[in-house]
Amino acid sequence: MAVVYKTQSVEETEALAERLASLFRKGDVLAFRGGMGVGKTAFVRGLARGLDLVGEVASPTFSLVNEYHGVNFVLYHFDMYRITGMEDLYSTGFFDYLDTLPETGMLAIEWSEEIDGCLPDNTTYISIVATGEECRQIQIDGDERFDHTGD
Repeated sequence: MAVVYKTQSVEETEALAERLASLFRKGDVLAFRGGMGVGKTAFVRGLARGLDLVGEVASPTFSLVNEYHGVNFVLYHFDMYRITGMEDLYSTGFFDYLDTLPETGMLAIEWSEEIDGCLPDNTTYISIVATGEECRQIQIDGDERFDHTGD
């Protein structure tokens, strides 16, 4: 199922993700798609706020993975931009994180295109496209939780 939203600013993108946070649950894998600067990290920032997670959400470009903790929930925020092969992917601990998800939390993966063949079948895809200087179109492709009309 897919749903499309439109936002007019970074703040609206964050607010949208914060509102949608209740749809996400432990075990989810969110694969973000979209070019540089379209708002992937802004979406994750709003999501973390909606999930009541602690920490300043920033792009994990250089750290590869950031963790944001809440009560009985962890959001693992990956950036796969620099991943060039399976050896790089293994070095991030990605597969270990996947194994612990149902008990601990969920993954949010920026630049998921780099690891398409390694994503689980039940991955939720979030594509963000710039339609103007600050305007964004955000499409969420997932299961029945996302089967409704967007904004």
